Amino acid sequence: MKITVIVIRVLLAAMYLFASISYFLNFMPKAPEMTPAQTSFMTGLMASVYLFPLIKITELIGGVLLLINRTAPLASIIILPVTLNIFLYTAFLAQPKDLPMSAVMLLFNLFLLYAYRAKYLPIVSK
Repeated sequence: MKITVIVIRVLLAAMYLFASISYFLNFMPKAPEMTPAQTSFMTGLMASVYLFPLIKITELIGGVLLLINRTAPLASIIILPVTLNIFLYTAFLAQPKDLPMSAVMLLFNLFLLYAYRAKYLPIVSK
């Protein structure tokens, strides 16, 4: 179980670090053609000016914290809303072929939450 947690933690961190660093350094390949619903959603994100960079900064911080074993429980909580949004965006707006990757990300994050559940007990106990 311990090795599984390490592998999943590092894989999830790598996904988020790659996505955030490639956004800030602009070495991501050109995005594929988007549907009108996707275009509308992305236009709204870009129009808000601060939201997309905030998401990418959260991904960067979450990825770094996941790599540091001591802060991984905190990172899995911080990154959960981003992961859930990626999954829901893919489920409702993107192509069905993209769904397995976002589902894997969500499962990885949920697995880490389950693996670190003992760390969260002081938050919810008296």
